[in-house]
Amino acid sequence: MTGKIVLITGANSGIGFEAAVRIARMGAHIVMVARSRQKAETVIVSARERSGSDEFSLMLCDMSSMSGVRRLAAEVLATIPRLDVLVNNAGSVNDARHITGEGLEQTFAANYVGHFLLTQLLLPLLKASAPARIVNVSSMAHRQGTLDFDNLQFEKGGFSIMKAYGRSKLAQIVFTHELARRLAGTGVTVNSLHPGAVATRIWSHAPWFTRPVLAVAQLFMLTPEQGAERIVYLATSPEVEGETGGYYDKNKRVEPSALARDEAIAARLWEESVRLTQSVSP
Repeated sequence: MTGKIVLITGANSGIGFEAAVRIARMGAHIVMVARSRQKAETVIVSARERSGSDEFSLMLCDMSSMSGVRRLAAEVLATIPRLDVLVNNAGSVNDARHITGEGLEQTFAANYVGHFLLTQLLLPLLKASAPARIVNVSSMAHRQGTLDFDNLQFEKGGFSIMKAYGRSKLAQIVFTHELARRLAGTGVTVNSLHPGAVATRIWSHAPWFTRPVLAVAQLFMLTPEQGAERIVYLATSPEVEGETGGYYDKNKRVEPSALARDEAIAARLWEESVRLTQSVSP
């Protein structure tokens, strides 16, 4: 990875941070994307110490903000000469339906729509840097997810923390398959993965009454270091060179849910995503 540039969203904590450290040890320059400058600057010091590398830079973005994503992409395109790997990792959950200032449901925006837009905006740079890779960090929770296009953001009701999370993670995998089809022959590959059940802070916004159960469950979860290994594999391993459109669990390509493989759903989601972000299809 020497001389390569890797951008990781949600890189200031959890599996994103650990993946950044691991890939930096391989010689790559890591662009860490985080929401808070104060916290991220402290984290970069730790990343440099852990990795033994100074090859880190910081950019700020709240991935649930489409205007913020556009600013991030503009900064990347203005300052970074190439992009070898894009890791769409940032994610969140919410115990109630929250709407962003741009009218998007918070979980769907942060976990999926923002990354859809960022990927679209960075595709010219990725194509110019080919061979390049896109890695979408999804979840096995997608198997319980649905995509009701008449109630995509639960505007007609039915919101729950796991329904919203599962829907956003299903959307990531559907997007992965459709994008792989559209990128055929460009030298840019895109794959998604389940990092495992990892003990991170993502569930800190879960309802209060679930927290005792989560506290016990975390005793049996993977560490962030273990979950990050699966990101690192798709981002760097020669074993997946040229592989695209796959969903990986424990570094093995496996079949996702039937909904995730439905071509009609993929086409419809793409149309809806373009409309929500007002972006242009490649």
